[in-house]
Amino acid sequence: MNYREIIHTAWQSVLSNKLRSILTMLGVIIGVAAVIMMIAISAGTEATISEQINGLGSNLIFINESFNRGGPGQGPTNQKGGLKYSDVAAIRDQVSGIAGVAVEQSESSLTAKVNDITLEDLTLVGTTPDYTTVRELEVGSGRFFTDEEVTKASKVVVLGSSVAESLFPDGDPLGQVIMVNDVKLTVIGVLSPKGLVSGTDFDEQMYCPIQLVFKKFTPSMFARIVGDRVRMIYVSVADSTNMQNVINQITILLANRHKVSTDSLDFNIRTQDEIIATASSTTESFRTLLAGVAGVSLIVGGIGIMNIMLVSVTERTREIGLRQAIGATPLDIRVQFLSEALMLSLFGGILGVIVGVGGSYIFNAVGGMRTVVLPYSVFLSFLSAALVGIFFGYVPAKNAAELDPIVALRHE
Repeated sequence: MNYREIIHTAWQSVLSNKLRSILTMLGVIIGVAAVIMMIAISAGTEATISEQINGLGSNLIFINESFNRGGPGQGPTNQKGGLKYSDVAAIRDQVSGIAGVAVEQSESSLTAKVNDITLEDLTLVGTTPDYTTVRELEVGSGRFFTDEEVTKASKVVVLGSSVAESLFPDGDPLGQVIMVNDVKLTVIGVLSPKGLVSGTDFDEQMYCPIQLVFKKFTPSMFARIVGDRVRMIYVSVADSTNMQNVINQITILLANRHKVSTDSLDFNIRTQDEIIATASSTTESFRTLLAGVAGVSLIVGGIGIMNIMLVSVTERTREIGLRQAIGATPLDIRVQFLSEALMLSLFGGILGVIVGVGGSYIFNAVGGMRTVVLPYSVFLSFLSAALVGIFFGYVPAKNAAELDPIVALRHE
């Protein structure tokens, strides 16, 4: 068996019908490109989610209250439990290994006014001095408020960069007084631009002492019920290797403060890694689904290869008979036609890789969705193209090898 001659013959056969060969490879090209691009889109989505979560801060622990279900027909019940503002100070004073702890209590749909400029639907975030450390925010001008200002519920505010530009387009906002709903607040600082992170635009928010939010911006009907309860506490761990130890300390501390057992906590503790892992499992399932859907194109391309090879066997029946008559064995015939099918799939795979990788980069550059080309997707799709060529080329090659030489020579 002369493999060089077989490959040369297969190459000549592919070239003899250029248009048909290109159309046959088209299914494989589309299939390979689709697999690479779908996986790239999914990987890009996962990377974006991971970056957004990490953009919230470094080594963060998220503590939020959990709700227990009431009886039949009742909603969540957690009137006596939950997180308190005083838990923040307890964590800061009694838990070791933390870089900062902050609380976030937001009130939305507020209006800010300066002279004849009015901004509507703004969010006011009530928080504590460690907020800039925990959320990795920088004060561009002025300062952030102090513990004393939080305790006294001082009427001061720090503006996000976009809010400051809108309210004071031509002047320095520091020291100026703005009216938020019916409360006068003095601007003591402006944050550096942060942008949109995990759906939150830090530049479009205002920040003030949390005690001020409790007293002036929490509706009275809710204030009587929730008191100084808070929705979320953020803890930044100084050393990521000490994460579990800090979580254990917080769990025991809050369980004792809330008078609950560690088996029936009225709060949840999560880390960035856990949130990223949950998001990754979702995108991984999505990625598998997309790759499977794209893989159907490869199967369609394989069917096209089988179809054209069966046609080729019929067209070249007399040629097969002649080759058998001059000594070609059934194995030689089988390998020749398998080589043609494999050649079609491999060239289609190469072109598909070029289209898929190039298309992913172009989509990332001009599209609205990030893409990340994963090396394994290129290898996987190319290998799949080769296997498709072998699998779908086997039946035509087998049919050609089993032709009777005499019948083949009589074929017109």
